[in-house]
Amino acid sequence: MKIGKIERILHYTILIILAVLFVLPLFWMIFASVDPSAIQALKIPKELTMNNYKEVITDPSIIKSFLIGLMISGGQSIIVVLVSILAAYPLSRYQVKYKKSFLYTILFLTSLPMTAVIVPVYQMFLIFNFVDKLWAVTLFLTGTSLPYAIWMMKNFMDSVPMDLEESAWIDGASVWQGIKRIVAPLMVPGIFTVFIFTYTGSWGNFFVPYILIQSPEKMPASVNIFQFFGNYGLINYGKLAAFSVLYTVPVVFLYFLSQRYMSKGFSFGGASKG
Repeated sequence: MKIGKIERILHYTILIILAVLFVLPLFWMIFASVDPSAIQALKIPKELTMNNYKEVITDPSIIKSFLIGLMISGGQSIIVVLVSILAAYPLSRYQVKYKKSFLYTILFLTSLPMTAVIVPVYQMFLIFNFVDKLWAVTLFLTGTSLPYAIWMMKNFMDSVPMDLEESAWIDGASVWQGIKRIVAPLMVPGIFTVFIFTYTGSWGNFFVPYILIQSPEKMPASVNIFQFFGNYGLINYGKLAAFSVLYTVPVVFLYFLSQRYMSKGFSFGGASKG
């Protein structure tokens, strides 16, 4: 057998194993959500039921946790997009003296693990009485997302030709009008990419809300999943699976809605000069 054929077989084998490892938990989540006697192991239900979904949807605390999660993730993503555009513009368009140092600092900040900063942040929240404040948690998450957002937005903005802005300036447009009418519309793919990355990262964030929010009624859905783990290891697997399926809906819907912008965003080459 030729070496090239062996390599292909090995590559496909690894890909199949990885696919199975990702698909099996998904199958368990879907099957268990409609199984009245769901267990930890993967099994095909003998009968189907929607009671698990009904119990989740009719639980006011769960609905509230979803709304809180949407508020935190949505608010954070909008602020991050707006601030990163304003921060990326001078880095992309102007010859700033310490631009490289600033960009390297931003790149370094993206590598800081949350566990390395959460203790001093918690102390700061205690000093300023920010603990248990949803708006404070949203602003902190915004700050942690800005480094990579500015870096990405700057790269997308570099691909927008400067000639288009200069033409707008000649016609009497201001810098702000140039950003609003020229740069931002051409950066829609990049804006969607940054928004989706920020939203998905915030939507699935468990650690930060768990530390900085104390009241159970203020917990987002990413933390509220704890309620399904009862005492002495008793877990309602059917309800847990139904909650997990519903929990994935906003992100899946967002990806589905923005998939054409995402694909353009990763391969964004800028506007063509005409």
